[in-house]
Amino acid sequence: MYAKIINDVVAKFPYSMGALHVEYPDTSFPAAPTAETLAAFGVYKIVEVSPPAIDGKTHRPLQSIQQIDGVWTQVWTLEQLAQDTASANVRGYRDKLLTDSDWTQVADAPVDKTAWATYRQALRDVTSQAGFPWAVEWPTQP
Repeated sequence: MYAKIINDVVAKFPYSMGALHVEYPDTSFPAAPTAETLAAFGVYKIVEVSPPAIDGKTHRPLQSIQQIDGVWTQVWTLEQLAQDTASANVRGYRDKLLTDSDWTQVADAPVDKTAWATYRQALRDVTSQAGFPWAVEWPTQP
């Protein structure tokens, strides 16, 4: 992963070697250009960092790059989704869990129906939790 950086300002991220060839069509680049060669064109290799582990229902990861100790590094932040979007996402996940457990309520299901009914009621009550939609405590399946 690369970035085009001019005067310590990110001009384009992400940037590719293909973009470099398009931008400088009359320049012949080596198959494996050195960092110095790339820097002469304002192109820098970015140290990649894994994105944070999130479920994606209430937040989304945003990537940027920053120079950290002289090295251009990928940085992740979390952006909170709009409340209506987060609420819809959490409700959708809750509805999926309810649908996935519908079979537990049929007459001949070989399960503890009371435990599963309690779990399903706890799923329905998710929207009335004080932290909804941002801090939901999900019930555990029996």
